[in-house]
Amino acid sequence: MLSSTALPPGREPAALAMRIGVVAAEAALATFARNLDLDALADGPVDFQGAINPHEWPVFSLVIDTLAEASPDDGRTLDERRAEALNDLARICLAAKSRAA
Repeated sequence: MLSSTALPPGREPAALAMRIGVVAAEAALATFARNLDLDALADGPVDFQGAINPHEWPVFSLVIDTLAEASPDDGRTLDERRAEALNDLARICLAAKSRAA
């Protein structure tokens, strides 16, 4: 069994998971920026999968669907949850960027 004290600083499983999550979030945000138009979001439902390049879809979908997951008492539509997920995604990436600076 690995002891967290045996690992170099910043190599703890939780720290590595956080870094992987930030990289996935940044990749998802970049995918969004390259493939989707904010005006299209304002106009109504967007076919996210149709708008995202198929080889970028798995990471984008994982991040957005994780952030947009509904709780049992959540009455928002999928589009409303995805819009909020995009806001959360932007906040995550901005916070990671400011922390790194």
